Amino acid sequence: MTRQPAVAGSFYPANPEQLHLMVDRFLNDAASDERIPKAIIAPHAGYIYSGPIAASAYSRLKKAHDKITRVVLIGPSHRVAFRGLAVSRAKTFTTPLGDVLVDQAAIQAIVQLPFVEYIERAHTYEHSLEVHLPFLQEVLDDFKIVPIVAGEASPEQVSQVLSALWGGAETLIVVSSDLSHYHDYATARQMDKSTTDAIEQLQYEQLASESACGKVPLSGLLKLARKKSLSVKNIDLRNSGDTAGDKASVVGYGAYVIE
Repeated sequence: MTRQPAVAGSFYPANPEQLHLMVDRFLNDAASDERIPKAIIAPHAGYIYSGPIAASAYSRLKKAHDKITRVVLIGPSHRVAFRGLAVSRAKTFTTPLGDVLVDQAAIQAIVQLPFVEYIERAHTYEHSLEVHLPFLQEVLDDFKIVPIVAGEASPEQVSQVLSALWGGAETLIVVSSDLSHYHDYATARQMDKSTTDAIEQLQYEQLASESACGKVPLSGLLKLARKKSLSVKNIDLRNSGDTAGDKASVVGYGAYVIE
């Protein structure tokens, strides 16, 4: 069973060559760093809006292209309401750049938890995971994914799953989240700065649902990062008014690395 792309041609180009060139350009324009993050937080909007910000996080993985072989990818549910965390029976997730294998052993391990279950409809049309795949395909050599859509779940539940899948240097955690939605430019900047301060201080209790659409997976990651005494650093904070939209009503985007 393959999970087919739902937003190719709308959120990003359906043409493989155009997609490759676009993602490559974003990655080349972004700054890199010597240190490889254990986890990243990156946005999931249409590429013309959030692609450059996502690339700020993904460019940090270039030096680990042959070391990272598993990516735990968790994002919020935009279309389907459910409790807990949803996994899929799909063996591969497909993008215009090709197929990405799902780590079946990891899925089997976490589906034993009472709040993790197979919910295909949570994955079928969900863009919050899909838009990250072409970036991963461009930046990493050979990897499998553990795709998780978060419904109504506690920080403790998300933290428990991420802890079970934490692994070593071979495993990257990706949390998919945008920030504020549909405020004017000045208000959004103020809100997103406040949210970023809370994220950098690992104060997930201060996040509201209007702070970040990925509040559920984000809170779980921050809870675990605090427990492990890790640090979070914001490396890019912009909104759609800075990239491809007007400034009257914007969506905020942040890229963060956890080391």
